Amino acid sequence: MASLSAPPTLPRASPVVVGAARGRRAAVRVRTAAAALGGGCGGGGGGGMEKDPGDGPRSTVKEKPVMSNIGKSTNILWHNCPIEQSDRQMLLGQKGCVVWITGLSGSGKSTLACALSRELHYRGHLTYVLDGDNLRHGLNRDLSFKAEDRAENIRRVGEVAKLFADAGIICIASLISPYRRDRDACRALLPDSKFIEVFMDLPLQICEARDPKGLYKLARTGKIKGFTGIDDPYEPPVNGEIVIKMKDGECPSPKAMARQVLCYLEENGYLQA
Repeated sequence: MASLSAPPTLPRASPVVVGAARGRRAAVRVRTAAAALGGGCGGGGGGGMEKDPGDGPRSTVKEKPVMSNIGKSTNILWHNCPIEQSDRQMLLGQKGCVVWITGLSGSGKSTLACALSRELHYRGHLTYVLDGDNLRHGLNRDLSFKAEDRAENIRRVGEVAKLFADAGIICIASLISPYRRDRDACRALLPDSKFIEVFMDLPLQICEARDPKGLYKLARTGKIKGFTGIDDPYEPPVNGEIVIKMKDGECPSPKAMARQVLCYLEENGYLQA
């Protein structure tokens, strides 16, 4: 069977495409700055920052803040900012979302994540990749691969991915994320179809034949316990948005996989504000 090699260098977008993307962002920044300055410094358009509705006379009656208790955190208050997700998306010319790539070890998740990020970058879109192994070097370094720690690992990544999407960024999360309930919990964090689940539906024998990290061999010899696909289950998505499969017995190239996801993003309006 063919194995998935390192992603080839994707062709750069033409100067016209890149220039148009940069021009669009520059125009938005100019409009935003003009609106904030009221038409100019010291000019006749207000001569200053746009007034906030709350800048007028304030009531002497103070409303009691609504405090919350969330998990182990008590007496906390949510602070809203006047700049919202829609404002950030307008600035970037795209819609914030999370592309969640799930599948067995060796199925090509990281390869797809990097190929997709590169393709979107060349088209003038801002992305960020959250790779499962990379995150265990820092944010999740205190977690093991036991079931309860895996659940916490996914929860943390889901919360971080939510922040990226709220910032208007196209966040690409690449993790085995074997349990359906954990992925569904991340989906619930992102309303309005902003969670895009991509299932790397490649057979176990293909993934094991690749074994880029040598982990399947260790799992087969009992040196690793609880390895997904060997002695720990992988629960495939039931209603995922995108499925990557072999075609005619061949694995799709990194570019082909990236194009499949890119087409979905284009068709569903994520690449425009």
